[in-house]
Amino acid sequence: MSVDRKTVENTVALDSHAIGTLQYIRASIDAAGVLAVPGSAGIATGAVGILAALLVSLPALRHHWLGIWLVAGAVAFVCGSALMIHQARSRVTPVYRGPLRKFLMCLSPPLCVGAILTWQLWSHSLMDMVPGVWLLLYGCGAMAASTMTIKPLAVMGASFIGLGLVALVVPADYHNAVLGLGFGGVHIAFGILIGGRQQGSES
Repeated sequence: MSVDRKTVENTVALDSHAIGTLQYIRASIDAAGVLAVPGSAGIATGAVGILAALLVSLPALRHHWLGIWLVAGAVAFVCGSALMIHQARSRVTPVYRGPLRKFLMCLSPPLCVGAILTWQLWSHSLMDMVPGVWLLLYGCGAMAASTMTIKPLAVMGASFIGLGLVALVVPADYHNAVLGLGFGGVHIAFGILIGGRQQGSES
């Protein structure tokens, strides 16, 4: 029994079109499943960190370092979240809510543990450990959250972990500088890097 050549060609073309369509759908779902982290969020967060480090470096405010850094952390969180929500507003779909929820579930536990440990360390007069604990736990949260965002966030998290280890061994006089380098400098550096990657992908 002979098979019409034209029929075979049409079948192959149909199969190729179907495969191409499925690949496009899968790529679209994968793209929607990756949470967009704008570079501006890192830059804004880093600017708050730099400002906090500068304030704490003033002799009159040095003894208020904990309160200044706690306020800076809250401000940075609000600014970063607002910028992420602003960029994600056009992508808030059922497919997108899943990664957003998972991102928060990855990042929130280390931050909550950090708050609890800060209270305990303050209660036991072990404040010299606080900067290292903050940097370590934030780095762990960033690395975990990178599974729902972009790979550079994992590198940023590793950088925070490294600075956290440094903060645990250097004298207390250097703690503010290490915090400023981490929450200020590292955030800004990776914010610029991420922003450049996003502009390159859009062009």
